[in-house]
Amino acid sequence: MKLTRRSLLASVAATTATFGLPRLAFGAEDTIKIGILHSLSGTMAISETTLKDTMLMLIDAQNAKGGVLGKKLEAVVVDPASDWPLFAEKARELLTVEKVAVMFGCWTSVSRKSVLPVIEELNGLLFYPVQYEGEESSKNVIYTGAAPNQQAIPATDYFLNELGIQKFALLGTDYVYPRTTNNILEAYLKAKGIPAEDIFVNYTPFGHSDWSKIVADVVALGADGKKVGVISTINGDANIGFYKELAAAGVTADKLPVVAFSVGEEELSGLDTTNLVGHLAAWNYFESADTPANKEFIAQWHAYTKNDKRTTNDPMEAHYIGFNMWVNAVTQAGTVEVDPVLDALIGQKFPNLTGGTAELLPNHHLTKPVLIGEIRADGQFDIISQTEPVPGDAWTDFLPESAVLESDWKDLKCGMYNKETKTCVQLKSNY
Repeated sequence: MKLTRRSLLASVAATTATFGLPRLAFGAEDTIKIGILHSLSGTMAISETTLKDTMLMLIDAQNAKGGVLGKKLEAVVVDPASDWPLFAEKARELLTVEKVAVMFGCWTSVSRKSVLPVIEELNGLLFYPVQYEGEESSKNVIYTGAAPNQQAIPATDYFLNELGIQKFALLGTDYVYPRTTNNILEAYLKAKGIPAEDIFVNYTPFGHSDWSKIVADVVALGADGKKVGVISTINGDANIGFYKELAAAGVTADKLPVVAFSVGEEELSGLDTTNLVGHLAAWNYFESADTPANKEFIAQWHAYTKNDKRTTNDPMEAHYIGFNMWVNAVTQAGTVEVDPVLDALIGQKFPNLTGGTAELLPNHHLTKPVLIGEIRADGQFDIISQTEPVPGDAWTDFLPESAVLESDWKDLKCGMYNKETKTCVQLKSNY
């Protein structure tokens, strides 16, 4: 059979139509690879799998619009398996073997700090979507989650000013984010007049399951009649056992409220929340935010997952904002090369899902509103407090060694600029 060019094109067109593939002018060589570095197994899979799915949704949607710079976006998904050294190995693989233009990933700070030396060595770019302890500013990281002044400090203020909490139990998973955050909160509470003996601090390993003694110790703090509150930096599936033990011990929010920094809609979806009603979480987004943009995002998520029960959460919004800022910066720069994209990223603005606008600051942090949510019986949150967007601080004002530092990647080109000595100090050991 003689195969003419016209018949060949007709055959390809018919095949494309038959299988419903989009008719976009993408060739195999016309792709931009995006690395997705989230745990799909292990203790953090409960939180991170959804972020992988979020990125796939965003990439598909962008491809439907024509991709970026006329090229198709290709997701390269790896599973670091909640194994912190493996995050570094997978990041190196994404950059050197897969040649990704950008990575979106990590949840825990220990995983991010594992990746940092690799992306700084290879001049990669990571968008990090989760609240963290601050005390860091890398040229190669865009921090789209909350810094302490956008979550931990405002939540503590809510406990002090609105709930009249007099004693604090700081409960965290034993790694860098809870320990550094609690160091900041201890200093902050003491500055607010809370004596050291009224601050109880406890750390447990990832995946911890036996919470009976710890919950009993926390309840015992209130034996003198002072009102006790729990600030939780417990991460991953350990939250399941913690909240179950609270319920078993008869701990109710009116008597002993908990505010969590790592528990959102996704984590609550696996729990019986009947006995958790009234406990709190501090984030920069809740699924219950009543805005047109959020309704559209939720509808897009449900359509993509084909599951109306899949919830949205704060780190998903952070990826949504970060991804769109990256797309806009690449379009503005006309390239996916890291340095021009980083220059174009600073000052980028994009609407958030709660009714405001996020802006990327010279310190590689976003402006974000602070929301306090109260757990409902259906596993959603009633938003009981919301601020205007707050600029994220890379370095806290509440630790003396950090108060003198600032980060400015636009003019100073420095992540650790000492305002007193007027010098830039880049301490790799800090990472």
